[in-house]
Amino acid sequence: MSEAALQVSGLQKSFGKNHVLRGIDVTLAPGSVTVLMGANGAGKSTLVKVICGHHAADAGQMTLAGKPFDPADAADAISHGVVTVHQSIDDGVIPALDVANNLMLDRLVERGHGLFVRERHLRAEASKVAAEMGITVNMRARVTDLSVADRQMIAIARAMARAPKVLILDEPTSSLSATEADRLFDLIDRLRAQGVAILYISHRMSDIRRIADRIVVMRDGAISGVFDEEPLDFEAAVTAMLGHRMNEVDIQQQQGTTPVLELTDLHIRENAAPITLTARDGEVVALVGLLGSGKSALADILFGIARPLGGSMRINGNGYTPRSVEDAVAQGVFMSPKDRGTNAVVPAFDIADNMTLPFLGGFSLGSFLSKRQQRRRADAMVDQVGIVCQSVSDGIGTLSGGNQQKVMIARWLLEPAQVLLLDEPFQGVDIGARRDIGRHIRATAEGRATLVFLAEIDEALEIADRIIVMNEGALAAEHINDNIDLTALVADITGPSAQGTGQSL
Repeated sequence: MSEAALQVSGLQKSFGKNHVLRGIDVTLAPGSVTVLMGANGAGKSTLVKVICGHHAADAGQMTLAGKPFDPADAADAISHGVVTVHQSIDDGVIPALDVANNLMLDRLVERGHGLFVRERHLRAEASKVAAEMGITVNMRARVTDLSVADRQMIAIARAMARAPKVLILDEPTSSLSATEADRLFDLIDRLRAQGVAILYISHRMSDIRRIADRIVVMRDGAISGVFDEEPLDFEAAVTAMLGHRMNEVDIQQQQGTTPVLELTDLHIRENAAPITLTARDGEVVALVGLLGSGKSALADILFGIARPLGGSMRINGNGYTPRSVEDAVAQGVFMSPKDRGTNAVVPAFDIADNMTLPFLGGFSLGSFLSKRQQRRRADAMVDQVGIVCQSVSDGIGTLSGGNQQKVMIARWLLEPAQVLLLDEPFQGVDIGARRDIGRHIRATAEGRATLVFLAEIDEALEIADRIIVMNEGALAAEHINDNIDLTALVADITGPSAQGTGQSL
C-alpha cells in the first residue's frame, strides 16, 4: 500500500469542559475518496478545522506524506497542499471581487509574482480554470451578484487551482443542482485519478454512493465505524452514525385529531404539481427534501413572506391569506426561521428580549414595558426548554449555539400557536440540544399543527409523526413514522420528481 497522504493519530480537542475530539485516528490515502459522516455535533467540523490550521490540537499528531504536519494557520496548511472548501460558501470567495480575481487570487499573492498584474493574462488563466470546472459565468461579474450555486462552484474551482495534495470538501453539494453536482463528481474522479487524497463530508446517500471508496463515521467526538470493504455497507454506516438503526426511534406516533391547516391545490412554483395537504391538531409533520425541493418556498408562503401562485389555505376551517408576517402572527401562525444568526438572533439584546421580541405588546401597558412580567415568562421558558444560562438578563452571545437555538424555539412557544413552522430547528446544534428541542416540540404539540422543514432524514425520524417528501415544488410521498421503510424513504428523497402527480396528503 502506498504511503498515506495524511495520517491523523490520537487527535484530541476540547473547548473548556466540552471534549469535542476524543482520540481521532483517520488515514487518507492518495487517489481515494474518504467520506466522513456524522450527525450534528459529532465533531466533524472541529476535526476539519484542526487539519486545516484553524484550531490547534490538544493532543495527538498528524503526518503529511510521512512528515510531521502541524499547520500554524489556514495559509500554512494551504502552502503544504492541504486545501479546504468550507460549507459556508463565502469562506472560499471574496464577494466584492470579480470571478477572474477570485479564481486567481492565490497566484496574485505568491512571492515573486511582482507588483503589476497583466489583466489579459489573468483573465485568460482564470478562464482555463473555469473551463475545467464547467463554469460559464462572465469572468468580469462580481461574485456577490452570482447565484449561491455559482459562488459554490467558484469556491471549489479556486481550491482546484491550488493543485492540492489533500482536498477537504465540506457538504459541497448543499448549494448545487443535480447537474452542477454531476460536474463536481466528474472533477473528483479526475482528481482521484491524479492521486489527490479527498476527504468528503456529507450526509447525502446519493453523494456517498456515487463517490465513496471508504466511509469513516464519527459520533460524539470519536470514530464509531470505518467501512472500506466492497460493497460498502451504507446501512451499517448510518447505524454507526446514530447509535441505532435509523428507523429505530422512540416516537409515540400520533395521528392527530381535527384538521388545523388545510392546503388545497396550492401552487408554489411554475410547472409544479399543486400541493394538497392536511396537518392536524397534535401531530408533528416533517417536510423533507434536497436543495430546491420547495420546502423553504412553502414555509415562506405559510408565514406570509411570499404569495402562492394559486390554490387556497384554511386554518381551523377559515380562509387564510396572510398579507405579511405580522398578519400571519396575528392569525396564530408562527415560524422559527433557519440560520438563526442572520434571521432570528438580535445580538445586542439579552436572552429575555430575544425570547419575547414578537410579543412585547403583551408585556406592555401603553408605551411602558413590564420588565418583571417579561422576565418571569422568560424564566419559565428557560426551565421548560432546558436553556443553560446564568440569567435571562445575560447577553444572547454568552450562550452556546445549541442554547441560542433553544431561545429561538422558546420565542415561538411563548404564546399558543394555531400552526407552528420550524425551518431547520436543529441547524448548528449538538445531539443533546437537538433531542431536548425535539422532545419539547412534541410535548407541546397538542392544540396546534406543527410543520418541521428538514434536510436530514435522521432529524425527521427523531421528531415527526408523519414524514412528507418534497421534490421540485411538489409533494412526492408520505411515510408514517412507524417501522418506516428507510430504503423507500431515501429513494423518494433522492429519486425522480413528483411533478405532475398532484398527490394529496
